[in-house]
Amino acid sequence: MVLTGSRNPTAGRAPRAASPGSHTAAVCTIGRVLKPGAGSDWVTLTSEPLPVERATIWAGTAASGAVVTFCGIVRDHSEGRAGVRGLTYEAYEEVAVRRLADVAAETRRRWPVVERLALLHRVGDLTLSEPSVVVVASSPHRAEAFDAARFAIDTLKETVPIWKREHWAGGSDWATGAHPVRDVDAARSA
Repeated sequence: MVLTGSRNPTAGRAPRAASPGSHTAAVCTIGRVLKPGAGSDWVTLTSEPLPVERATIWAGTAASGAVVTFCGIVRDHSEGRAGVRGLTYEAYEEVAVRRLADVAAETRRRWPVVERLALLHRVGDLTLSEPSVVVVASSPHRAEAFDAARFAIDTLKETVPIWKREHWAGGSDWATGAHPVRDVDAARSA
């Protein structure tokens, strides 16, 4: 996979050309959400609201018989903690964007029939019911789209250095269900 586009979404530079037969990814880091590029992967880490509907529509192609969208949203409770009012997500930006691209590449290695794949994650302050992560996978048949989307969200949560701080009436603290961040390559044996 070739990552295309500027790491600085306001730089205004044109995307680089990808080699023939490669998958390309529209990459955006903290800032506005880029519209997907001409490639088949859309990888974004952003402080702006996630474009769930746009990503779902974008994933549909003439060869796709299925589009699966997973949307993780902010809920009012957590493990052992009721009354959550919102979350703040923080990321190690440089590594997070690279790991998101690695998750996309590993998903494609396992399910080469995937037509399009979107991995979009928020950072910053989010309110209840607001989307925090979106994974969209399309393929000719539903089984592969479901499997690819499930693998992508599970692997994203285990491998991408993004942390959440929960806010409730009595204060705020980092989420209690944290786990060590592992390499995407470790997912190959899972």
